[in-house]
Amino acid sequence: MAKNGESHSTPNGLACAGLFAGVGGIELGLERAGFETQFLCEWLHEARAVLSRRFPHAKIREDVNALVENPRYRLPSVDIISAGFPCQDLSQCGRTAGIRGERSGLVNSLLELLARRKRGPRWLLLENVPFMLRLDRGRAMSHLTRSLEDLGFTWGYRVVDARSFGLPQRRERVVLLASRTEDPRPILFADESGRKAPEEQEDDRPRGFYWTEGNRGLGWAFDAVPTLKAGSTVGIPSPPAIWLPAHDHVVTPRIDDAEAMQGFPRGWTSLAHTNPRLADRLRWRLVGNAVPVDIAQWVGSSITSPGTYQSLESRRMGSSDAWPTAAWGGKGSRFSVDRSTWPVSTPWKGLAARYGADGHRLLDRPHLSVRAASGFLGRIKRSSLRRGRDVRFIGSLERFIETLEHEAA
Repeated sequence: MAKNGESHSTPNGLACAGLFAGVGGIELGLERAGFETQFLCEWLHEARAVLSRRFPHAKIREDVNALVENPRYRLPSVDIISAGFPCQDLSQCGRTAGIRGERSGLVNSLLELLARRKRGPRWLLLENVPFMLRLDRGRAMSHLTRSLEDLGFTWGYRVVDARSFGLPQRRERVVLLASRTEDPRPILFADESGRKAPEEQEDDRPRGFYWTEGNRGLGWAFDAVPTLKAGSTVGIPSPPAIWLPAHDHVVTPRIDDAEAMQGFPRGWTSLAHTNPRLADRLRWRLVGNAVPVDIAQWVGSSITSPGTYQSLESRRMGSSDAWPTAAWGGKGSRFSVDRSTWPVSTPWKGLAARYGADGHRLLDRPHLSVRAASGFLGRIKRSSLRRGRDVRFIGSLERFIETLEHEAA
């Protein structure tokens, strides 16, 4: 298991390999569950710099297409092959070109590599955005599951929320687990917490939102931040804002805060840059693209200690049915499963638990600029979202801007 981000042998001998590895969120989570990372593939140079330092025992390759072009290449014999394949063409805020888009279509390279193996891996773990279930009437998910079935895999997936694992980030992801020899259902569906996201109250707990929005949405999150993103609607990697109601103040988290919100140790991506002037922008991109570590750890721990799943909990799906929150299938049959996005009951550690009930430990973070705050306020006043989710928000934002303008005068 990794200690302080470094990889070494594990007592149980379980091994994993990661394609489209990014900065290793899936692999770090699997290592915390007892796996050893033996192989990684990632095309971005700066991400590979992080991987080579954090997983020094793993062999690292840079181009999945180069692996495909070598007809003799075979994926390593490991227990899990993981792939957080690119989501740019599947994301609602991206280009939505679909599974055959330039970036997200790279998953077909993985499928081709899997086709070269008559056996294994024991498990295939894929991760992506929930919008892939709806994009083009679910065509991306249909293509992916049919392709896996053609290769002899039984598959299951579940949409999970990072907040279920105690992370202060409203981030939902599709976790798909497939195998030629194993049943993914006891891994993905045995856990059900019965919990939901904390309901918003008019108290002093911090709220996260995206200052780059304001016309059609806020990305609003109570006692958490909205989904961390690699980019924004203004075309640059940018952090969300955090409103501190008790202080009429708006801050932006530091990059090490974002790493912690994804489940990484602080400083995990500090080795990614070669140009200090671009350091934070680059690191935000890497962290925004990452898979929450705790989600992968849950999957890995469930594989080593599976629960119990009753087959009667499944309902056969028709060919025209929309993709649900959780489902499984194989050999042309699909079944929906009644499961929430909150599988576990991890003690809630929202922004208030981490930074004080009123967020006072965030007051030393950079404040949102007058220009950014004023632009956001103008957009929200012109939209139908005048009050956000808290009636105090607009007034507090106006007082925050007035204070900054007075200090600058």
